[in-house]
Amino acid sequence: MTTTELPLFILGQGTDPHSERGVDCPGDLPPASDPGLVERARRAKAALGDRLFVLGHHYQRDEVIQFADVTGDSFKLARDAAARPEAEYIVFCGVHFMAESADILTGDDQRVILPDLAAGCSMADMATFDQVEEAWDVLTDLGLADVTVPVTYMNSSADIKAFCGRNGGTVCTSSNARRALTWAFDQGPDGPALGGGDRKVLFLPDQHLGRNTAVLEMGLSLDDCVVYNPHRPNGGLTDRQLRDAKIILWRGHCSVHGRFSAESVDDVRDRVPGVKVLVHPECRHEVVTKADHVGSTEYIIKMLDEAPAGSSWAVGTELNLVKRLAAQHPDKNVTFLDRAVCYCSTMNRIDLPHLVWALESLAQGDVVNQITVDPGTTRWAKVALERMLALP
Repeated sequence: MTTTELPLFILGQGTDPHSERGVDCPGDLPPASDPGLVERARRAKAALGDRLFVLGHHYQRDEVIQFADVTGDSFKLARDAAARPEAEYIVFCGVHFMAESADILTGDDQRVILPDLAAGCSMADMATFDQVEEAWDVLTDLGLADVTVPVTYMNSSADIKAFCGRNGGTVCTSSNARRALTWAFDQGPDGPALGGGDRKVLFLPDQHLGRNTAVLEMGLSLDDCVVYNPHRPNGGLTDRQLRDAKIILWRGHCSVHGRFSAESVDDVRDRVPGVKVLVHPECRHEVVTKADHVGSTEYIIKMLDEAPAGSSWAVGTELNLVKRLAAQHPDKNVTFLDRAVCYCSTMNRIDLPHLVWALESLAQGDVVNQITVDPGTTRWAKVALERMLALP
């Protein structure tokens, strides 16, 4: 395939300042660093035809999302990939754990590509396999592991999903967290807990989603929840605290959603008369309790799609999505909840230069940045994912 002399930078070989400025706050993302890249992406995608399937997460830049065959949240996209067995190449415009999930759910003959290997997730990185194994050892020594069900948010590594699969746990999304926790408390993988209410949950890795679900949707109290800090001995908790807790929350959070504050909500209510505050459950508890509506990314999109013309909304989620929703609903006043919060910097690493490089490489027969999960991890991660899919 013919290419221009424009250098395309990949991890470890340089940077493109025009493509990276968009992670700064505040300000708009810049246009594509070279208009020619748009045409090059189109040519490469056309050359690959049905051999290629491009997935675009909702938080991606517009310059990238325009090339997605489907858009959605992480689990929806992984399932969409699994439903396209004829696609030889799955290019995932998202972050690393999402590409892992796609590799787990797709066939052995399909190859999952992440355009930039630096596109990780700070939340997923807050729970490593060794840390979680060490925490499980603490619970085992206290005689609590047998009554504890690990539940991990989709935003976690394949290793953590596999850990949950091996230890009788499951995966959840922000849409079905309540169902997953209800299953873990009431039923679990081996039937009802002995004693009726003895079971605990170790919730990984997002403390805010776990706390908000347990307290606001399931009637638990804040005192029923403790936060396990993997950087402190015994998680920074006493044996008594671990024994008394109903839900052990991992000390992790989303770097974007975790920055919204109660003051953000108060400020936007002062600035925008009649505004409705709509936030993601990864936000802090004090933000969620002040909001008018709380829900997953798909819930947020649906709420704005169905909102009446002329209504005002302050949305607490990633800025690329908020800006896109504002553009799609010019008849509504859609604003960002906090003017000082950044784009997701790791999600924004998937820029047009990286996407063009990946597509052109594939068109030339060179498979780059393939994400591969080993068979053992895949096996147990699938067990956890299948338990989630079987939730009542």
